[in-house]
Amino acid sequence: MAKKVALPVNAPLTALDHEKPMTRREFVARGMMQGAGVVSSLGVMSLFGSPRSAYAALSSDLDSLKAGCGINVAGAGKIPFICFDLAGGANISGSNVLVGGQGGQEEFLSTAGYSKLGLPGNMVPSAGGGFVDRQFGLAFHSSSAMLLGMLDKTSATTRGLTNGFVIPARSENDTGNNPHNPLYGIFKAGADGELLSLIGSQTSISGGNSMSPANMINSGKRPTKVDSPSDVTGLVNTGKLVGLLDSSDAVAVMESMARISEKKLANAETGLDVGAEDVVKDLIECGYIEAADITDRYGDPSALNVEGTDTDGITIVGDGGIFSQAEFDGDREFRKTASIMKLVLNGYAGAGCITMGGFDYHTGERGTGERRDMRAGRCIGACLEYARLKNTPLMIYVFSDGSVASNGRIDDSVDGGGKGEWTGDNSSTAASFSLVFNPGGAPTLLGGTPEQQAQHQQIGWMRPSADVETAATPAANNVNLLVETVLLNYMALHNEAGQFGAANRFPNHSLGNATSQSRLTAFNSIVDGTI
Repeated sequence: MAKKVALPVNAPLTALDHEKPMTRREFVARGMMQGAGVVSSLGVMSLFGSPRSAYAALSSDLDSLKAGCGINVAGAGKIPFICFDLAGGANISGSNVLVGGQGGQEEFLSTAGYSKLGLPGNMVPSAGGGFVDRQFGLAFHSSSAMLLGMLDKTSATTRGLTNGFVIPARSENDTGNNPHNPLYGIFKAGADGELLSLIGSQTSISGGNSMSPANMINSGKRPTKVDSPSDVTGLVNTGKLVGLLDSSDAVAVMESMARISEKKLANAETGLDVGAEDVVKDLIECGYIEAADITDRYGDPSALNVEGTDTDGITIVGDGGIFSQAEFDGDREFRKTASIMKLVLNGYAGAGCITMGGFDYHTGERGTGERRDMRAGRCIGACLEYARLKNTPLMIYVFSDGSVASNGRIDDSVDGGGKGEWTGDNSSTAASFSLVFNPGGAPTLLGGTPEQQAQHQQIGWMRPSADVETAATPAANNVNLLVETVLLNYMALHNEAGQFGAANRFPNHSLGNATSQSRLTAFNSIVDGTI
């Protein structure tokens, strides 16, 4: 039997033991399909309805006017959040992030269990640090392709300011029906952006490949599709006013119109009842204020340019940048990642989801999966590195719909690296993980002893056979509750875990009382409410 050869990183997966793909999500999982809104100021002619008043100077209280209209500044003061949706059922546990027994990541599994996770006997992690890498705080297998990709894009300083946690949890294979996506919940927890609340690289309701929990969906906050630099610069359109006037004059005109409108509206008879009339007047007045604010900050479109050097002197793309020009031009996943991290880490969006396709990689060899895991790691590392350069905390969450398993057969090719071939789907080997970067110091684990801290770094556990222990946590066998666990941890980073069950947060959650929730929380807070 001829040895199977690893596929190129962008090649579609066509010869799997599945039916032919029929849905968009199935095409994304096989890498056969890749996976904007516009914020616009008011038209120029409408701004000159009272031209003799339009020369008024820019008011010194624009910030208070914005606050009165609910216009967000700097992501609403919450930790930026980016999730990676690896469509198709990627391997996370064992060969990438170590997952162990009840005592934590380094309560090691059986040799047969590791074989199922693609690790032969000579690569089994062991006491004393064998094959264990903790450069990011969270324990990875030292030969993890995802780890190697992250190392490629991060500095030692970034790694030293990062920590993470892993959640062993089942999810169904190769389906978008897993409600994995936490974006709406992150918004409900307080995250928001100056331009957009939520963004995602897919046009789906969730912004990603996997669904969102139905009880969290807010149709008014549907994620805006962003997967390229043109989507970023296309978010803001200041019309023809900027160009006819310089930016400061254009802002003055729009703010003047807000004041003129306020005076006219005060005497207007709308025929509406008092409450409805106030709403209409606020909408009109705040429209001008928002237009003035957008032009003030984005009259120069380069403020949103992903390429080149930004106003902080940070280069995302090019010489000395996070991505080389060749990487950026040659790989759509890097362009997508750069676009979303630019918006989220600058506070233009509250949270974002990056869907990466082609992770249904049980192709009867190992190299295809290794290449795709390494590229995912580079994208994750790029986000962490940009957070360091921006001096901004960041929470990253990585998940996939299901997982894979090996039958123990070894791929000795260069790409295979002597690891076990991925030979089929297996939802019981699944896990999700999170990495948190904090410029003020790596997040610290809850618990007064190393043993307790290990149980907070791994929320739940696996059986020696490398199957998720479904009774370990509420999240272990219920994807909705996996999302709730991630949201609890996001709020805990803000010292807000006690508000998790509040009426304006998640009053109908299923994570138990405060004691139960504490066992499902990884870190002490890194900020006090807002940043």
